[in-house]
Amino acid sequence: MKKLMLSTAIAAFAAGAAYAESHSVVRMGTEGAYPPWNFINDAGEVDGFERELGDELCARAELTCEWVTNEWDSIIPNLVSGNYDTIIAGMSITDERDEVIDFTQAYTPPDPSSYLAMDAGLDVTGAVIAAQAATIQAAYVAEQGWTLVEFPTPEETVNAVRNGEADAVLADKAYLEPFSGQDGLVLLERSEMIGGGVGVGVRESDGELKAALDAAIQSMKDDGSLNALIEKWEVASTW
Repeated sequence: MKKLMLSTAIAAFAAGAAYAESHSVVRMGTEGAYPPWNFINDAGEVDGFERELGDELCARAELTCEWVTNEWDSIIPNLVSGNYDTIIAGMSITDERDEVIDFTQAYTPPDPSSYLAMDAGLDVTGAVIAAQAATIQAAYVAEQGWTLVEFPTPEETVNAVRNGEADAVLADKAYLEPFSGQDGLVLLERSEMIGGGVGVGVRESDGELKAALDAAIQSMKDDGSLNALIEKWEVASTW
């Protein structure tokens, strides 16, 4: 096991060194509005699970990284156009996204998406469901043929339930759980298994960067530090 951990660490360093030869800084793109995955803290800095994860991945790959925030609805186009080099923003790996960008291996497993509503007995199949635009949850609701209302930010989806614009919101459980019990909001028992786990998005042309991040993620899986980070932030089930 020690040999395996050492080999993945060496792979992360080697791949990172290859990328760093032609790139002085790796710009890590995130939304900064989806706690506990990513958010802006009181000091005005990117914080959360993915900030801590991203910093550790960069350290293991010996990459110099800086953080950039971008609104969710344009986060993929701005990666493709070169405004930053990665997306590390709670983005689930899907076939549709993989046609436009590339992904590392998943750094969290697929986790249930939950419903937050004002009525614990709500039948979601006949309800108006809010979801953040361009998410796997919005796509799921649309695929079911249910009534979907989309909003640019996750905060707006919760507010839509509070003010009666929607009957429930569908999102990652880790995001919705802190709202349960506030203002009469409750998590429903029903949940949905959608998405293929969460990974780092990169441009399809950045194979060296992908390899460096892949090796760093694998080294964190091998030594248990990734599970420890997932448990600390309570974002998903562990590996």
